[in-house]
Amino acid sequence: MPQSILVFLLRERKEGNQMLSLDKIYHAAFILKSVARKTDLIAAPHLSEGNNLYLKTENLQVTGSFKVRGAYYKISQLTPEEASKGVIACSAGNHAQGVALAATSMGIKSVICMPDGAPIMKVENTKRLGAQVELVPGAYDEAHDRAVQLQEETGMTFIHPYDDELVIAGQGSIGLEILDQLPDVEAVIVPIGGGGLISGVAFAIKSLRPEVKVYGVQAAGAASMYNAFHDHKYETLEHVSTFADGIAVKTPGENTYELISKYVDDIVTVSEDEIATAILTLIEKQKLIAEGAGATPVAAALFDKLPIKGKKTVCVVSGGNIDVNILSRVITRGQVTSGRRADLVIALQDRPGQLREVSEIVSSCGANVVGVQHNRSDADMDITGCFLRLELETRDAAQINEIRAKLTKAGFTLIDKNAAHY
Repeated sequence: MPQSILVFLLRERKEGNQMLSLDKIYHAAFILKSVARKTDLIAAPHLSEGNNLYLKTENLQVTGSFKVRGAYYKISQLTPEEASKGVIACSAGNHAQGVALAATSMGIKSVICMPDGAPIMKVENTKRLGAQVELVPGAYDEAHDRAVQLQEETGMTFIHPYDDELVIAGQGSIGLEILDQLPDVEAVIVPIGGGGLISGVAFAIKSLRPEVKVYGVQAAGAASMYNAFHDHKYETLEHVSTFADGIAVKTPGENTYELISKYVDDIVTVSEDEIATAILTLIEKQKLIAEGAGATPVAAALFDKLPIKGKKTVCVVSGGNIDVNILSRVITRGQVTSGRRADLVIALQDRPGQLREVSEIVSSCGANVVGVQHNRSDADMDITGCFLRLELETRDAAQINEIRAKLTKAGFTLIDKNAAHY
């Protein structure tokens, strides 16, 4: 053990009374060696122009998410009496799988309360790993309330997904791995839901390398910790709206809020379209599948949300458990946002040759037509006219603009597709 680390641990033990400590994180890392993978840290030089990015691939963890780290460490520290009564948890899916795997491997009963809108894949995987699942109407917070109720009724131990020192310590093992895998790291970007992951990662990194910047990212539609961090007060959202279900949390953790306020340098948000673009970019350029939450750090880098130009920056890809139906829609959304797909609605006069002329213009620009639809019944069109909707595969936004310009120059009228009923 390096001398600097030894001195730090001795100082912690002397001072005492810290909720979270570096030695707990080291202990968690030791316990997790036989269960969790030390996931690869891979260079991604072509992922984002001007950025020197690395990916911490927790999407390739044993349950497809980092959550197994905190869940397993927490459950491993239960007393025999606590273990005999079983454990209960609430989760949108990733923590559920971590708890289920950990409890089953130790012969402990587990009950998981999940939002009824949780991805089917996550629900089924949780059951497959040995947990009893109860689906609760609403979002994560409603599932949490139900889990607390059942805990009070049964005496089972509640395994909090983020606001628990042992869970946080387990997640902090990722910070230790990053420092080991990239000793000269300059910045780390971490997704935030309730804040357990970034609390552990930030505490570990700042304790050993305080000069390293640690940034958090939330979905704009679920920015509970973002608001709390920037308003300097603990607060709860009335509702959340994001397909990044792993970070759709109305109320941040109390312990995590305190840790984040102390150890995190900044928090930013990303839009749904930006997350979708990040997922598509990871698939195309890195051959990696990330869920919405896991892609948020990459989204922040792609869209220049943070001051990381030229810095060795690690994006923690926290999970890859995304439903295939959602993935399909996300890919399409990402293509639209990145200029890889476009819908054009063109007003035509009902006379021969117009469709051919449009086709020739699109073809000359090098785009590919993948869908065509005529609408002759819209009340906003001329009696002798029609709306032509084209679905195009395109190279980028510049190509789309080129097609629009050439169509306009040729005398065609482009219609706002949102205003046309086709």
